[in-house]
Amino acid sequence: MIQHFIDWFGVVQGWLFQAVVEPFLFVTGLGEYTEDAFEGVEWFLAGLCELVVLFAVLRPLESLIPVHEITDKRARWNDFIYTIIKRAGLFSMAVFFTLDPLMDHVAGLLRFEGVHPFNLESLFPGMPPAASFLLYLMVLDFFEYWFHRGQHKLRWWWGLHSLHHSQRNMNLWTDDRNHLLDDLLRDVYLAAIALAVGVAPAQYVLLVSVSRALQSLQHANVRIHFGWLGERLLVSPRFHRLHHAIGVGHESKGTGSLGGCNFGVLLPWWDMLFGTARFTPEFAATGVRDQLPRQDAAGNQVPGRDYGRGFWRQQWLGLVRMVEFSRRKPAR
Repeated sequence: MIQHFIDWFGVVQGWLFQAVVEPFLFVTGLGEYTEDAFEGVEWFLAGLCELVVLFAVLRPLESLIPVHEITDKRARWNDFIYTIIKRAGLFSMAVFFTLDPLMDHVAGLLRFEGVHPFNLESLFPGMPPAASFLLYLMVLDFFEYWFHRGQHKLRWWWGLHSLHHSQRNMNLWTDDRNHLLDDLLRDVYLAAIALAVGVAPAQYVLLVSVSRALQSLQHANVRIHFGWLGERLLVSPRFHRLHHAIGVGHESKGTGSLGGCNFGVLLPWWDMLFGTARFTPEFAATGVRDQLPRQDAAGNQVPGRDYGRGFWRQQWLGLVRMVEFSRRKPAR
């Protein structure tokens, strides 16, 4: 079954490249990018397959076993725009193939000095492909855990990342609701690590695709958990939902502080190891505390912070928060 899918995928990739992409490249004088463009078709098809599977599986589950009623359907549609942009793969592909020649150049300089580039698989000769894939997935997840903690630790970075947490109606598309600058930082970080440990380009596509699919499940509006043991083996929708909870999900020392819990992207092991895991039977309400209405010093009701409704408004306000929060003194 899997082999049939791989064969079918290769046929479609070849046809789409030859029928559409390659003629376009030669007409526009971009023939020198033929090899990269072929890989780009792979990214695009992987994202398309993800969209089909997510809509076919998670969308019905959201209707059958929702955590909450969707009260803002426009916000969900807006998240879908983020998903289309992200799953097209052009952003991640551009970063990976921009860094690839740079990393090759660095590796060449190191070889000239007698230093051979590191390859993770060389530590375990004869490792089966499936085991190699899982090893790379675990290593990248470890680095993503620390990246995620940085997003919640540095005030300017939280200004960007808080856009992701501002969705009060979490749904299967919410995983991709991020500031473009935040996405760029993450893609550069992960691509550099993947290249540094020896991940092949084709393998990187699959690693990213599997990770994104699991993260879509985590953000889905589904009343699902994996039981006592399962919750400690793989990040579940319930475990990750607490990370998005108002207050506890993004604060560690009270109102206005930074931090939170459950930073693991795929594996809760890192949270358990470094003391940031929090397990609960509850499916928490999501959002950021400063979105909530509050009272000013005179006792008047003041509306919460505006995170924007549309894509471009959200992107602009993210930059505004980044500048504002970078100047703000940490809460004590």
